[in-house]
Amino acid sequence: MENYKLPHTDFEISRLIFGCWAVVGGFNWGHQDKKDSLDAMREAFDNGITTFDTAEAYGNGASENLLAEALGDKRSDMIIASKVGPQDFLPDDVIKACERGLKNLKTDYIDLYQLHWPNPEIPLEDTMGALQKLKDDGKIRAYGVSNFGNKSLDICKESGFTISSNQMAYNLIFRAIEFSILPQCVEDNVPILCYSPIMQGLLTGKFDSAEQVPDDRARTRHFNKGRSQSRHQEEGCEALTFQTIDKIKKFAEESNVNMGNLSLAWLLAQKGVAAPIVGGRNADQVRKNLKTMEVKLTADMVNHLNEITLPLKEKLGSNADLWQTGGRVI
Repeated sequence: MENYKLPHTDFEISRLIFGCWAVVGGFNWGHQDKKDSLDAMREAFDNGITTFDTAEAYGNGASENLLAEALGDKRSDMIIASKVGPQDFLPDDVIKACERGLKNLKTDYIDLYQLHWPNPEIPLEDTMGALQKLKDDGKIRAYGVSNFGNKSLDICKESGFTISSNQMAYNLIFRAIEFSILPQCVEDNVPILCYSPIMQGLLTGKFDSAEQVPDDRARTRHFNKGRSQSRHQEEGCEALTFQTIDKIKKFAEESNVNMGNLSLAWLLAQKGVAAPIVGGRNADQVRKNLKTMEVKLTADMVNHLNEITLPLKEKLGSNADLWQTGGRVI
């Protein structure tokens, strides 16, 4: 496994990060067997994935609890990234949320503590000040952000706070950050941690048409606003989305590479990307994801993938919020 040194830290993260949301089940994930979850996290760690991304919001602390149960005895050899939600961005609430996270994780420090979404109702400088205090007090080793757009990134920079990462939705069929957010992050040395890197299974070839995608996975702006769990007001681009997926699938087959691994490898080839965050519902899924590190994309392969996904990129535009019109990414 390759590693990546995060700026303003004294540690490295693995270039594949294990995402700890789906392992708690519920929401749009459905039933999840606890033993499968524990096995998946242990399989990941045993094969070099040392970095685990979680949040209090994932199961109201259940994800953090599960991670502690799976790998608590490996604490000194792993990197934990967790998040505080925007409802807790007042300075005192940031501190309290971190204390809850430390208790859930059964540890006395969190390696990377991230702001989950922007909250324009609370001065960002105050929230960042609380993160700096947590770092000064040794409760966290570094801090980052998630779903932060250009304006919020500017505030961080102008206020003198040194963020170590920005976690964003980024994959072959959702390239919105490339318009302005990714270039700014590259310029400011704020690496991207990519969530939804295989788009909840769409980039593994799991679904052949929009009709096959269940409503709880069809909430994104790719799909029509008429889907029952949609929060946006757009017509979507279902035909173009699945035409694009078909082209990616065909190219993967021609290249003799698993489609999911190809999609993850494309992310690893992008300038400014530190790591994709990819989950695993069981040990077998983890083993499949690990094969990504064996994929070597040429420049021509990357360029071809860029070309066949460009029309969809342009159709969806620069709104980096996967789910809402106008967007909460500011």
